[in-house]
Amino acid sequence: MVVLPAEAMPTDPLSPDTEPAVAPTPPRAPSRLLTALAALLLTTPLLAAAHQARPAPYGDRLTVHAPVQHPTPQLRIHRAAVEAYDHATGGLRWRYTREGRRPLTVLPARGEAITLWDDGLVTDTDGSSVRWHRGLPAAADWLPAHGGTGVLRHLGRGILAVVTPRRIAAYRTADGDLRWVLPARKGCAFRPERALHRGRALLVAQPCVRAAWTGQLVAVDDLGRITPHRTPLGNDTPTRHPEPRDRTTGPRARPEGPP
Repeated sequence: MVVLPAEAMPTDPLSPDTEPAVAPTPPRAPSRLLTALAALLLTTPLLAAAHQARPAPYGDRLTVHAPVQHPTPQLRIHRAAVEAYDHATGGLRWRYTREGRRPLTVLPARGEAITLWDDGLVTDTDGSSVRWHRGLPAAADWLPAHGGTGVLRHLGRGILAVVTPRRIAAYRTADGDLRWVLPARKGCAFRPERALHRGRALLVAQPCVRAAWTGQLVAVDDLGRITPHRTPLGNDTPTRHPEPRDRTTGPRARPEGPP
């Protein structure tokens, strides 16, 4: 019989004096909240990058170099861009382009720039954002050969006239809202380059094959074609709570007290 030393004797797993071996506790899995936060931290930069990579509507690219100190900057077309320069310093304030497009003409309007582009789009920008876009119908039929000479015209009281061979359209410069449309007479066509201002009226040539000379000239203003006894238009920007109006006396007084 061989006697082994105590330290060399095997441990009886069933012995009451022997402590059972404790398995190591596995690390806790991260909670759902931590998982959600980690996913959010990883996703946010990806969403921001995707937003920046998203193409701007209409291919707009507006780069602001410095705030405009003068309310109406000096505008010019340089290559494929509309640029605004400060009158006081001569420094470049902002630059506006559209991807793959070329500006044909630009019209200043109270600190804003209204531009006609070679695809027939009319835009308005104040140097901090592009405020509105309007497309000219059937521009491909005449714009490439004609160009933008005389197409954009001021009508006063915040109204812009866009003169094309087939029609004259008036837009409110504050928001681009279409106010009225005057089509050319049958067999006639407007000539934007032969339009001129006389007082508050814009006189537009409308050559016709068979017509008296009086029918070959149209006079318009911010209310539309100038004719006797025409109905005035409300071209002001709508307010949230317009005053009640009377057709003969103007704004109607509010009643005082019970009737």
